[in-house]
Amino acid sequence: MPLPAFRRQPDPAAADAWFAGRAGQAILASEAECLRVALQQRPGQAALWLAPSAAQIACDVDQAALLRLHPGSDGFDGDLRCDLPLPLASESCGLVIVQHLADAFDDPAALFDECARVLLPGGWLWLLALNPLTPYRLRWRGQGLSVSEPVTWRRRLRTAGLAPDTVSQGLGPTWDIGHDPALQDGAGLRSAFLLRAQKRRLPLTPMRGRRALGWQVEAT
Repeated sequence: MPLPAFRRQPDPAAADAWFAGRAGQAILASEAECLRVALQQRPGQAALWLAPSAAQIACDVDQAALLRLHPGSDGFDGDLRCDLPLPLASESCGLVIVQHLADAFDDPAALFDECARVLLPGGWLWLLALNPLTPYRLRWRGQGLSVSEPVTWRRRLRTAGLAPDTVSQGLGPTWDIGHDPALQDGAGLRSAFLLRAQKRRLPLTPMRGRRALGWQVEAT
């Protein structure tokens, strides 16, 4: 059965336009070091990076196996043009980065299902999302972004079959527009947060050997 079309907000370019502005760029710049760490943790494995078109990763790790996609007018653009389902083999990526892409869609369930499908067992999804509790939210109000708290994203990731971390990590500015990459436990009042989730394969339960029945022979 084909996956449903990825439904976007009424203005498809709204999120990309906001992240291309000064306030959005401050958040993306704050996340650059976090993304470099993510890419260094799965060396030699393919990685998928889904992000606003204004986002850039500049790092010194081998990116030959990094596929970059961003929202387009009809699906995804970037290193290739596609839609869901993604044209990637199942269990082919050690890392999937979803950087604010889910903020631009009203129903990310189909996206997370695809992320779980392409992840290798033991692979990680790194989700970067906007924090609805930050004062910085006034800077994106009315820009067509769908923002949720970490508990909501955690539930969505579990529904996709992933195991999210119990605590998110806040980063980015709180109110003033500026670069603030320091991570803290919990989203707090920071403008964005990181939530990681792992694809786990349940180990096979070894079957116990059948117990021999002890027959008692009556003495005659």
